[in-house]
Amino acid sequence: MVPLITAASACSLHNVMLPSQNYGTKKGIKCGPNLGQGFGMKRACCGGLQIKANSQNYNSDDKFSRVLSTSSIRQNFAIRAYEVDANGIASIETLMNYFQHSITYHCKTLGVHDDVAGSTKEMIKRNLVWVYSEMQVSTYRYPKWDDVVEVQTWLSTAGMNAVRFNWIVRDFKTNQMLNRASSVSVLMNKLTRRLSKIPEEVRREFESYLINSRIIIKGDDKKIPKLDDTTADYICTGLKPRWSDLDINFHVNNAKYVSWILESIPQSILMNYELSAMSLKFKRECNRDSKLQSLAEVCSDNNNNNSNNSIECNHMLRFEEGVEILRGRTQWRPKPPNNFDIFNHVPEASIKDL
Repeated sequence: MVPLITAASACSLHNVMLPSQNYGTKKGIKCGPNLGQGFGMKRACCGGLQIKANSQNYNSDDKFSRVLSTSSIRQNFAIRAYEVDANGIASIETLMNYFQHSITYHCKTLGVHDDVAGSTKEMIKRNLVWVYSEMQVSTYRYPKWDDVVEVQTWLSTAGMNAVRFNWIVRDFKTNQMLNRASSVSVLMNKLTRRLSKIPEEVRREFESYLINSRIIIKGDDKKIPKLDDTTADYICTGLKPRWSDLDINFHVNNAKYVSWILESIPQSILMNYELSAMSLKFKRECNRDSKLQSLAEVCSDNNNNNSNNSIECNHMLRFEEGVEILRGRTQWRPKPPNNFDIFNHVPEASIKDL
């Protein structure tokens, strides 16, 4: 499981997403320091003129965020220069940080959370924090630099002892849906590091804001295999958290986990494909002193029909001693000449349809 990051710490991570400029290499070979140099590095280059230009993208009648109801809120983000990758589009880590920021801001706006860590008053009394147990992300098009996106968030039920966080990302100008994501979160005791049931006092604080809605992204029914040295095609070693990768609870931000699993993806895929879907299963948390390895297995698509040239990869993050931290599956599509063609396949979705 991985702690729910806060808005403040998420903003501090954009320039330090990758622990090294290493790409995954064939198993058994340690990643070299110069492989793939220049890809994935985030550099802060947003000046005053850019900030002024972005401020003009908003209609003067539109607020930074809009409360649609007691259960849903929309918040706008301008894509900054330091939030894009080598292709000039928002990185998946940027979107993950938007998700984390928006859900915390959402709960703060509704008066549910009482601190920057996203904890309610009763959670603080009991030393409880939210952690992700699983997450699914589906992407139709990545916004580019200087675009403005609108992130809609809401909370829904997920059994007796979990809550589901939901996101839809839209183009601010066209209202086209770009991304959608969903995560299941549970409570963990900060002192014992053990998962906890949701106390009734905590449940009463937020249950009126939960929506009994359909799941916008179904979980991955196909079991994600456990990888090892013999089944992985690529292994990247020597991964280690930096101080700036930690959140307010002194745990690694979950966007960093995504950055690490991409470390073992071969450069040929990163250069010619883009991430279209992702499913993550969090097993354990990671702290400042951890040393990790990223394993990847490159497969074909789910139906063994590669007519669309899609690629599927299985992932595992593990500690150096072999204990697993995360399992994941990613799906990749060829990079189109321009991503606007994908709009023909974007389904319509709205909170009103739930």
